[in-house]
Amino acid sequence: MSAFVVEARLTTSLISAEELARKVRSQDCGAVVTFSGEVRNHDKGRTVLQLAYEVHPTSERIIQEVVHEVANRFTDLRCAVIHRYGEIPMGESALVVAVAAPHRAEAFTACATLIDEIKVRVPIWKNQIFDDGSNEWVNSA
Repeated sequence: MSAFVVEARLTTSLISAEELARKVRSQDCGAVVTFSGEVRNHDKGRTVLQLAYEVHPTSERIIQEVVHEVANRFTDLRCAVIHRYGEIPMGESALVVAVAAPHRAEAFTACATLIDEIKVRVPIWKNQIFDDGSNEWVNSA
């Protein structure tokens, strides 16, 4: 088995780590690692009331490139990544990554690498609205 990208996309719909974990599972893989980046109600000591992500028209293509590049650094890897955009309620997932590999070390390393590369390379901006009426734009996945 070689590296296989199950899914790499953007969506405005609800996403879940459990759903992606099911998609990457394989009898060839003994480890499944997931990450779910949840929308929280605070940032740097300030209360967040609302959060929305905006994407550049190239964001989905770039997220696909990143996932394929990272997947190809490993052998026998299965991975899936979905990033949500638009307004996302508190407690829901904004970014979900699932990786399956024969062994846990590769699965954890690939998952962390995917998250880091997405945050650095994919043009996605987060707008947080705070309880004092101010807002903040952050280039972040």
